[in-house]
Amino acid sequence: MEKRLTGAARLAQLAQIKASRKRVDRIIEFVLLSAACVSVFTTLGIMYVLISESVVFFKHVPLWDFLTDSQWTPLFDDAHFGIAVLLAGTLSSSLVALLIAIPVGTIIAIYLSEFAEHRIREVLKPVLELLSGIPTIIYGFFALLFVTPLIQKIYPDLPTFNVLSAGIVMGIMIIPYVSSLSEDAMRAVPMSLREGSYAMGATRFQTAMRVIVPASISGIASAYILGVSRAVGETMILAVAAGMQPNLTLNPLEPAATVTSFIVQVALGDLPHGSIGYQTIFAAGLTLLLITLLFNLLGHWMRRRFREAY
Repeated sequence: MEKRLTGAARLAQLAQIKASRKRVDRIIEFVLLSAACVSVFTTLGIMYVLISESVVFFKHVPLWDFLTDSQWTPLFDDAHFGIAVLLAGTLSSSLVALLIAIPVGTIIAIYLSEFAEHRIREVLKPVLELLSGIPTIIYGFFALLFVTPLIQKIYPDLPTFNVLSAGIVMGIMIIPYVSSLSEDAMRAVPMSLREGSYAMGATRFQTAMRVIVPASISGIASAYILGVSRAVGETMILAVAAGMQPNLTLNPLEPAATVTSFIVQVALGDLPHGSIGYQTIFAAGLTLLLITLLFNLLGHWMRRRFREAY
């Protein structure tokens, strides 16, 4: 009888321990879920602010005029609200930056993944990633005071404020994002594919270009999309070096204003809260958010479309 009671007590003790572990697991799961929901609620909060304020703006400005007007002068007496002017500056600066960041970042990623020795990789990669830690205002003054005078020696008619120098420096800033993520994607390719390529007589360069890059194309495409999003959302480099002059042109040799630089310009001004000029920053911000969302959706589709299964 005593043994039976002891056995029953032991079973009850085990059941209590099991229930306690379940409670702890539920608490941990709730904490982790709450942490994961922070980004979701933050995004929803940002969308709510932008949409609610933009609705007020579009009560005064027709959506058609906002999309088709060729002038952007919201702070003048003769106000025009053509977002295409700001989008042209954003597009031209982003294209210049990506023409620098994508090829250079991809070449660096291939070198670090397939050609660099371990010791060299351990030195170069942290040094390269330091570029992403430099404040963007420093990049802006670097573009204005160093890159622009350098380009002016080749092209003397280049104005002091221009999209070209700002885009070049912005591309340099984006290089670590492209190279680091692309290299991680390449190094994730199984070694068996490399060995099979070498066994067929391919060189290291042929293996890198014909095997590794195609096999990691989903990760490389994600790096490119991140670079695009980073270029579209850049603020201080363009605010300092591009001139913040609304100009409907894709010519990078001219000054221009972007969506982000205009938001900075208005946010630091003395416009009263609730005025139509102040409301423009929310409409511009909503436009920028939709563009970034489009690129993120494109990146998600490309990851699913080109992901290799091993």
